[in-house]
Amino acid sequence: MGEVGEYVDGLDEPARSTIRGIYGIARETVPDAVEGVGYGMPALRYRDKPLLSVMQAKAHLGLYPFSPAVIESVADRLAGFDTAKGTIRFTAEHPLPDDVVADLVRARRAEIDAGAGGRR
Repeated sequence: MGEVGEYVDGLDEPARSTIRGIYGIARETVPDAVEGVGYGMPALRYRDKPLLSVMQAKAHLGLYPFSPAVIESVADRLAGFDTAKGTIRFTAEHPLPDDVVADLVRARRAEIDAGAGGRR
């Protein structure tokens, strides 16, 4: 098991199921993503670049697509969610919609494919 699986398995419910679901969408969207680390966080990686990390914080869950431009690409669909330059904050009770997660992952994959994925 990789870093993501170990991290998710160590979480309590309902965060575990919510985060596992997001990683599932990401894996379906980018089947060749692998588990690893991105900027010190458990993450899925694609073409040796961080694709997505989802982690639990004290008062919320955070999705990190490692790209402010990717967050901006779906900003109009994030009403009701707290966002910052590199994260989208949500809760298990108010999760991100599956289609938004899939679109975020597709946008990040396209960014990496275009060579605009930033640092490793």
